[in-house]
Amino acid sequence: MTEGIGLSWLGALFLLALAVPDLLWTRRKPWGYAPSREDRRLTLLERAGQVWVACGTLLSRGISLRPWYSWSWWLAGAAALMALYEGWWVLYFRSPRTMTDFTAGLAGIPVAGASLPVAAFFLLGIYGRAWWTLPGAAALGMGHIGIHLEYRKEALR
Repeated sequence: MTEGIGLSWLGALFLLALAVPDLLWTRRKPWGYAPSREDRRLTLLERAGQVWVACGTLLSRGISLRPWYSWSWWLAGAAALMALYEGWWVLYFRSPRTMTDFTAGLAGIPVAGASLPVAAFFLLGIYGRAWWTLPGAAALGMGHIGIHLEYRKEALR
């Protein structure tokens, strides 16, 4: 069952939680960050996934608050992952902001700055029965996490 198309305020809230730290990051990039070295295929997947997930999340009527029911656990998981993501950013902004800090894990989750939001949006898509967003989240994950793993490998050399 799919919920249909319509504006999602909850989706907009999740996207805002994603965007605010990213905007702050533009003035606090890690030392040694060089996007020109990123694999173009991964960047293409990342960008396509970003657009797909943003549009799908904003336009899915199913991504909305409703009384607690069994599917609410998906939303609880998505919210918990986004809370961890925000916490990861606090740790990053308080760090020396090296590439090692930028690609650090959190709570056993590797490259948490990339992994947590992707997983959160995947769970949000399941919660909202917005099945069309899941391939976008997968593309975003392959690109975004892939890029961060490359940076992590470089940082640990």
